[in-house]
Amino acid sequence: MISVFKIKSAIKNKVKQRKMNDQNKDQFEIRKEKLESFQSKNIEAYPNSYNKKLDAAEALRKEEGESVKVAGRIMSKRVMGGSAFCHVKDSTGKIQFYIRKNKVGPEKYNFFKEIDIGDFVGVKGELFITNTGEKTVLAEDMKLLGKSLRPLPEKWHKLQDTETRYRKRYLDILVNNDSSLLFKLRSRTISRIRSILEDKNFIEVETPMLQPIPGGAVARPFKTHHNTFDTDLFLRIAPELYLKRLLVGGWDRVFEIGRNFRNEGISTTHNPEFTMLEVYSAYTDYRFMMELSRNIISGVGEMIKEAGYEASVDLTNGWQEKNIWELMSKYTGIEFDPGDSFDELNKKADKLDIPPGKDSPEKVADRIFSKYVEPELISPTLVTGYLSKFSPLAKSSPEDERIAERFEIFIGGQEIGNAYSEQNNPLIQREIFTRQLKEKTAEPDFSDITEIDSDYIEALEYGMPPASGLGIGIDRLIMLLTGAESIREVILFPMLKPLR
Repeated sequence: MISVFKIKSAIKNKVKQRKMNDQNKDQFEIRKEKLESFQSKNIEAYPNSYNKKLDAAEALRKEEGESVKVAGRIMSKRVMGGSAFCHVKDSTGKIQFYIRKNKVGPEKYNFFKEIDIGDFVGVKGELFITNTGEKTVLAEDMKLLGKSLRPLPEKWHKLQDTETRYRKRYLDILVNNDSSLLFKLRSRTISRIRSILEDKNFIEVETPMLQPIPGGAVARPFKTHHNTFDTDLFLRIAPELYLKRLLVGGWDRVFEIGRNFRNEGISTTHNPEFTMLEVYSAYTDYRFMMELSRNIISGVGEMIKEAGYEASVDLTNGWQEKNIWELMSKYTGIEFDPGDSFDELNKKADKLDIPPGKDSPEKVADRIFSKYVEPELISPTLVTGYLSKFSPLAKSSPEDERIAERFEIFIGGQEIGNAYSEQNNPLIQREIFTRQLKEKTAEPDFSDITEIDSDYIEALEYGMPPASGLGIGIDRLIMLLTGAESIREVILFPMLKPLR
């Protein structure tokens, strides 16, 4: 039953929102009239360019008395009769400028008073120190660079409505410094990963996002159509099979950082469009990728510390390797074994209040693992022991054919990456693909996939060296670094439900 308090609160919020919308509408009209006034006076409100000499941060490093020329968005404005203080903001920070009527003249000063918070301006003048100790530009000249027709959010320094922040990310990064820093950190993280791999002689490449046959993972794809060739195509679910073609071509070490697309659900850890790092190395096995994944993630952890951030988990120490069946036995109190049948897994799932399923033993085991084990894996953990029959692109262990030479990376209670020794036997790979296709065609989600990737099999038939591969989810890694609780916090423009 909904309380009277909640009903009153909801009504109050709606009234408040309506008032804010009306105020914004009024502001829009007022600012539009100002724009028309400027245009009638031949004042250019949207010039093509402005040759600013320094960023705000660079200008603040200059000495008092030096001449600077800066530009940015007006974030505050205090008019005091014949003079005024303003803060302008660019991508590097904020700088204050001071404008006096007797310095710039009545015409320019009166024009300045018509400018609104949110407008872009360019300012030229000498630096001086105010009585409060703030380095400030004494304006000699000021120019309007872009008229803002909509006001910034009320109490702009606290734009906290989650829906607005995601839908209007441009406002979020403008007024929420934490969001702006987070996305700059994301950029630095990707640069750091790229640098680590290039130092190890990996070549960065780009592979198709439009593919005739989606492969490299089991996921429902997005479908599209190419008019000129009159053929259906799919947005890639993974770049793996194209990257391994390059190993066939003689490139020993390759990587790609790019978008993948999976037409599946949305959650705090899933977005239909996401960024992946995929790495492939010839003449190595999954043990090599264990070391490389440590190097990459620890290297990012060190960068975070150097930048003054504190990751939610220690990424440089405490790495451990654990077997999936031993972990499931430990955290459920029920003995699990790689030889468990589908029926045995379902019985154990029932005891653990996990819905048994008709889908596959892999999915039943995954549901058990996700509930009982995954939340416990806080320190960096490399989980091994996955079954070969559920690892279609991986090599089996010579010691136990049931087990794949594969591991998954878990940190902070969630999966961050996946790696294995790559299957390079074309006969075995064709057999696995053919079996997979039969299983897929029985599912409605995969009814559009009617053939295996014969071109990839043909590439393997030319010969591919022994190799290993690694995939790391960039978005989840950034979540880990920043302590974000939702993947939407770390994607600039996440998928959202359409406004109706």
